[in-house]
Parts: sequence; structure tokens; C-alpha cells
Amino acid sequence: MKTTSSLTRNHEFRRLYSKGKNTASKYAAVYCRRNGKSGNRLGVTVSAKLGGAVQRNKIRRRLKEIYRLNEPGVAAGYDIVIVARQASRIAKYSELEASVLYLFRKLGIFDESIRGAVK
Repeated sequence: MKTTSSLTRNHEFRRLYSKGKNTASKYAAVYCRRNGKSGNRLGVTVSAKLGGAVQRNKIRRRLKEIYRLNEPGVAAGYDIVIVARQASRIAKYSELEASVLYLFRKLGIFDESIRGAVK
């Protein structure tokens, strides 16, 4: 991820949950807020309710990969948190990707004309 670093501190996540814009779908919820910096910061959360460590890490890897491949189209200067939902456990990668990109567009942080890696 070129211009993206990680959100790591609990207070950063809490601030985003309370003051950020959010939207949700069947597979994920996305929170975003301007951060006043030139790059984005990304956080991915997967609850222990979604399964064991192997399942949670698989979902986390998928969400990070979706972001990485589409990063050029994501507007700069935002803190973004993607929260996996129960249905993401059984979702196909393509369904998960379509859902996350839809949520990014809904929040106004994704430009469809700029696409990442060609599949």
C-alpha cells in the first residue's frame, strides 16, 4: 500500500466510530473521516464472533487485498476502518469486493475512473 499506513491505536478507532461517516452492507461496514494528512490510514477489524484465528485472518487478508488493489481510486487524506460482518465468512471474494467498493462509492471516497491492478 503506497500512501496508506495502518490505524493501530484504540482511540483512533473510537474517534472514527463516533465522529466519522459510516455505511454498511451485508458483508461489511465502512467508517471514514478526513485526517488532514496527504495519505490514508486503514484499519480492518474482524470480531472473534466470526470464527477462529484462521477464519478471521482470511477475512482480514481479503479485505486488505481489496483495498490494496483499488487503492489508486481511493481519495487521499482519510482514515478508513472496514469492519467485517457475519456474512463475510461465507462470501466469495468477488461479492466481498463489490460490496466494499459500493460502500466506498456511497461514502464518496472512491473514483471509479481510476482502477488499480487489472484482473
